[in-house]
Amino acid sequence: MLTHFLVLFQNMPLRVTRFDLRPVLVLLLVAVSLTRPARAVTCVTGSEMNAPQRDQLAQSARTLAGDIKAGNVAAVRQATIAAVASQFDPIAAGIQSIAPQIQNATLTVNAVYLLKASDLKSTQEETQFFCSVPGSALIVTLTIPQLPPGDYALLLVRATGVEHPQQLTLLVQNDPAGSAEWKLAGFFPRPVDAAGHDGVWYWKQARDYAQKNQEWNAYFYYQTAAFLLTPVDFLSSPNLEKLHKEAQTVRPAEMPGQNPMTLKAGSQSFDITSMRTDSSLGGLDLVINYNAKDVSDPVATHAQIVELMKAMLAQYPQLRQAFHGLWVHAHAANQNPYAIELPMNQIS
Repeated sequence: MLTHFLVLFQNMPLRVTRFDLRPVLVLLLVAVSLTRPARAVTCVTGSEMNAPQRDQLAQSARTLAGDIKAGNVAAVRQATIAAVASQFDPIAAGIQSIAPQIQNATLTVNAVYLLKASDLKSTQEETQFFCSVPGSALIVTLTIPQLPPGDYALLLVRATGVEHPQQLTLLVQNDPAGSAEWKLAGFFPRPVDAAGHDGVWYWKQARDYAQKNQEWNAYFYYQTAAFLLTPVDFLSSPNLEKLHKEAQTVRPAEMPGQNPMTLKAGSQSFDITSMRTDSSLGGLDLVINYNAKDVSDPVATHAQIVELMKAMLAQYPQLRQAFHGLWVHAHAANQNPYAIELPMNQIS
C-alpha cells in the first residue's frame, strides 16, 4: 500500500495575523486500489472514558500544546507521526506564527474524543464519527476525509489569559510505528475571539442585524461567529448547523461565489471575487478581493482601490455601522497583489 500525505490550508474568513499565513491541516491519505465498506467506527467522549485513558490523552494534549506555546518546533516534530513529520514545514510555520501570541497563556484541555477506526479495512472517502454527549440528546459529528485505519483522538485545548486567545485543536494517532504513544497527525489553531468579542457575541449581533434587514452586516457577522465557534472544519453539531442555516437566510444574492460580484463605480467596473472578515489590525475589517488588469503602478492602483471602497459604501451604507474599515486586495495576473486598509472615517 502506497502512503501519501496532503497539506491543506484552511480557507478562513478571519486571519490571526496580517500576513497571509493560514493555519494548517495535515491529514494522512492512503491510496488504495479497492475500497470496502467500513466496519464499525466509534467515538468515545472524555466523560465515557476510564480515568487512565482520559488522563493519558489529556497529558498528551498538555504536552503538545505546551511545546507549541513555547515555540519548540523540534519537540513537536519529534512527537509527530513519521510521515507527517517528513512534510513538517507548514506545521512549523504555523507554530512559529502562533507561539508569540500565546507564550504567556494558560492552557486548558476542554475536550477529548477517542476515535477508534482500527476496524477499517481500507481508507474510506470519508469517515463519520458520532459522539454523543452523556445525559443529552446532543451529538457532535466528526467527518474526516480519507482517514486510514487506526486509532485517533481529537484534543481541544484553549490558550487563554492573553490578548489574542487561541483554540488549539490537535488530531493525534496512536503511533502506527508501535510505540503506543499518541503522536500528532494534524494541527488546527484558531482564534477564540475577533476584535475583542467571541463567537456568541457575533451570533447575537448577527441576529440583531438580521432583524433590522441589514443582510450584509448580518451575513458577515454570522460567518465570523461560525468561524470562532467551530474549532475545526470537520466538526459539526446541532447548534453549529442552526447557525449556518440562519446565515444562509440572510446571504445577499449578489455575494461573490462561483461567479464574481460586479460593482459599478462611475465608468469603472470591479469584479469582486471574494469577501471575508479580518481583525488582525485590531478592529473588525471587511476584506475585499478583486481582479485588476494591472497593479504595477502603486499610485494608480491606490486610487482605484479607494474608488472601489467609495462605491461599496455608497451601494451598501450599512457596512459603516458594522466594520472598522475596508481592506481591499487588488489581484492582477503574474503580479504581486496590492492591498490597502482604510478606516471608515477615511473613506468619503
